[in-house]
Amino acid sequence: MTDAFICDYIRTPIGRYAGALAGVRTDDLAALPLTALLARNPGLDPAAIEEVWLGCANQAGEDNRNVARMALLLAGLPETVPGVTVNRLCGSGLEAVTAAARAVRAGEIALAVAGGVESMTRAPFVIPKASSGWSRANEIHDTTIGWRFVNPRMKAQYGIDSMPETAENLADEYAVGRVDQDAFALRSQEKAAVAQASGRLAAEILPVTVQLGRGKTAEVTQDEHPRPTTADDLARLKPITRPDGTVTAGNASGVNDGAAALIVASAAAAQRHGLKPLARVIGGSAAGVAPRVMGYGPVPAVRKLCAHAGIGVEALDVIELNEAFASQSLAVLRGLGIADDDPRVNPNGGAIALGHPLGMTGARIAGTAALQLARGGGRYALATMCVGVGQGSALLLERV
Repeated sequence: MTDAFICDYIRTPIGRYAGALAGVRTDDLAALPLTALLARNPGLDPAAIEEVWLGCANQAGEDNRNVARMALLLAGLPETVPGVTVNRLCGSGLEAVTAAARAVRAGEIALAVAGGVESMTRAPFVIPKASSGWSRANEIHDTTIGWRFVNPRMKAQYGIDSMPETAENLADEYAVGRVDQDAFALRSQEKAAVAQASGRLAAEILPVTVQLGRGKTAEVTQDEHPRPTTADDLARLKPITRPDGTVTAGNASGVNDGAAALIVASAAAAQRHGLKPLARVIGGSAAGVAPRVMGYGPVPAVRKLCAHAGIGVEALDVIELNEAFASQSLAVLRGLGIADDDPRVNPNGGAIALGHPLGMTGARIAGTAALQLARGGGRYALATMCVGVGQGSALLLERV
């Protein structure tokens, strides 16, 4: 098979809900990193890009009608370049990178762009059509996150636990206490603060100019979600789902906006277009778990991927584990035999600190893992995340 390489990666800052990026349309947001990749790789012929994959979980608002195709056209790519939007919910961006790499490895294409986008701020409310003539019943759903238009059979067979409820389920089943969750969350915030201060995060961020009105603009240059915090601050927060629960806003990921994109190419295409490989894609995997414990999905996905690659988790030098919730992250780490505070895990902070724009995050952790390998040494990097409705997804990279 042909080797597939991640050759470049860039992302927007991650905005808070109703924050700095709230005024940017989702399709425009997705176009920004695509435009930036072309600008900083002048040897890359846009017409040579054979496919654009973008992950997006919502697709109910400005991200409808195949946001990948809309974004590539808005970014100035030729009309001849096709685009496809993929949806594995929270794992959509990681699925986009995996799909691009598989196509290159299969020899069907040589050059692609993969990434993801989500504006959770701009996710619309939706209403169903009438189910019968002269119906006077109606309902409205917020598409920001979670279940809507629930199938009664799904509810009866599997339940429709919310994301925080699934995190509580894992905390109960795997005895992940509040103190450990808050400690994990605090480490995420502390690592992100160091990465911001050192410029490590700035190395992957594309500044975004936003309109303020009356002709005024502002430049958003860094992630908006991280916040100074202490163990005492976290301990004071009330549980989200039940009075005796352990999941809080402080040990959970955010509701956010952002977009990311990567170049995926064969060795020959990289040489032809003047691209510098950061990491080789060894492979990807996905696995299913019960929806009520969806956060445990990375455990079977990582085991499956490592078995296929013939390595153990001890061989991993970088582990980018999406922090949907601290309870979920700790259950996964313990399930894989990795210490709660292993320094390989999210060395620059994770989604608890940085935020989690659903369709974008998988692309972010893949790109961050590739950059971390290229900058910090080591041989193998893992990007993995849980997925709503009970799945896990994983991608394995090797330094070049």
